[in-house]
Amino acid sequence: MSSELAIKVSALSKCYHIYDNPQDRLKQILMPRLQRIVGFPEKHYAREFWALRDVSFEINKGETVGIIGRNGSGKSTLLQLICGTLNPTSGDVQTNGRVAALLELGSGFNPEFTGRENVYLNASVLGLTREETDERFDDIAAFADIGQFIEQPVKTYSSGMLLRLAFGVSINVEPEILIVDEALSVGDELFQRKCFSRIETIKDAGATILFVSHSGATVVDLCDHGFILDAGELIGVGQPKNMVAKYHKLLYAPTQSRNAIRLDIMRTSLADGEKLFPSSLTQTSASMATKLPAADAIMEYFDPHLVPQSTISYESRGTFIRNPQILTLAGERVNCLKRGKTYRYCFEVFFEQSANNVRFGMLIKTTAGTELGGAVSALHRGDTIVVVSAGTLAKAEFSFVCALNAGVYFLNAGVLGTFNGEEMFLHRLIDLAMFRVFPDTEYLSTGVVDFGINPEYELISLS
Repeated sequence: MSSELAIKVSALSKCYHIYDNPQDRLKQILMPRLQRIVGFPEKHYAREFWALRDVSFEINKGETVGIIGRNGSGKSTLLQLICGTLNPTSGDVQTNGRVAALLELGSGFNPEFTGRENVYLNASVLGLTREETDERFDDIAAFADIGQFIEQPVKTYSSGMLLRLAFGVSINVEPEILIVDEALSVGDELFQRKCFSRIETIKDAGATILFVSHSGATVVDLCDHGFILDAGELIGVGQPKNMVAKYHKLLYAPTQSRNAIRLDIMRTSLADGEKLFPSSLTQTSASMATKLPAADAIMEYFDPHLVPQSTISYESRGTFIRNPQILTLAGERVNCLKRGKTYRYCFEVFFEQSANNVRFGMLIKTTAGTELGGAVSALHRGDTIVVVSAGTLAKAEFSFVCALNAGVYFLNAGVLGTFNGEEMFLHRLIDLAMFRVFPDTEYLSTGVVDFGINPEYELISLS
C-alpha cells in the first residue's frame, strides 16, 4: 500500500445468511457436512443476501469522500468493514493512520458507565494513553457541553447528549482518518453546525474523511469526491455535484428506466478513467447505455405512487376542494417535473353552500415544511368573487414556472371567503399533492429556488 494512500479497498464483499426459522441455523451447520459424508447432494438452509459485492477503490490522504445511496445500498456496511467492526466475506481493507469513527449513536459506549468513564474507554480503543486522554478531556467535555451529566451513567442520556459525547471523543483524538455515518442528523441546528465546523477544521489539518449522508447538499459542500452505492455495488465516482445529480436521477427514475440509468452512470465513470468495475461489465454497460431514454422522457411523467401521506384537511364551511392535478401546457398530467418548464396546478372547488367574497390560493413547500411561495386569485378584497351560488363547481388554475432545483415538494390548496362577517378559510388542504423535480446535470444553480439572476461583472486588467 502506497504511503500516499489513506484507505485501500480491494474486491470487498459482505454476505449475510438469512434463515426462515431458528432451526435452520443448526441444520446449516450440521446437515451439509453429513450429506457430503453419505454422498447426498448438499442442501442449503439459508438464503444469501449480499450487502456489499466486489467493491474496490482508493482514497488518498487528505481527501474527503462522500458516499450516497438509497437505504439498504450498503453504505453503513462498507464503513463498518473499513473500521473493522465487521469481517468481510471476501476482499481486503487497508488503512494507513489512526481511525476514528462515528458509526452509530452511542456505539462502543457502556450504558452502565458514566460519561467520563466512557470517554476514557473509547479513547483507549482509539489508541490514546490515559495521559493523552487526560490532556484532551477538558476539550471533549467542552465540546459535548452536557454539564454535570458527564458524571452520570450514559443510559440516562438523551439521544442528543449521547451524540454530543460520542462526537466529542471522535474528533478530539486527532484522527488521521475520520469516518462518519449519518449520525449528524441527530441534534439541534446549532450543534450540527458546530460538528460540521469541526469537521472542516479536521479536513484543513490534512485528515482523510469518509462521510455518509442522505443530504446531497452536505456532500457537495464538504467533500472532494462523491461515491454512489446501489444494491451493494459501487456504480459511480466523480465530482460531488455531478454524483449527487446522477444519484437523484437514479433515485427518482421510473422503474422501467432505472437499470439503463444505473448502467449509464457506470459507463460514464469508466469513461472518466475510474477503474471501479470488472472489465466484463464495460462492454455491457456501454451497449446498454444506448438504450437510455431521452432526458425529456425520463424527467417529465406521472408517478401514481407519488402520493402524500401527510395531508391535513381544515374544517369545511360548506365548501370542498378536490381533484388536484399538475398539468403541462399541453394538458398532460405529471408530478415529476423538469426544471425551467411551465406547469398548471389545478383543483376543483364544490360549493355546497353559497359563499361571498371568494378567492382561491395555493402554496409550495419543501419536505421540511418551509413555505417557498404561492399565489392567490385576488390580491385585494375588491377583486374577489362577490357571490358564488350553492351547487357551483369552480375550477381553480395557477400557472407557475418550475424554478426549483432537484427535490420533492408539497402543494397546499385553499378557498377563502366571508363567514359570519370575517374572512377565513372555507376549506383548506395541507399537503394535498406533491411533486418532484429532477436534477439537471448541465445547470449550476444552487440552493432550493433558482432566482434566474444574471449578474453583471467587469474584468479590469491591473497589468
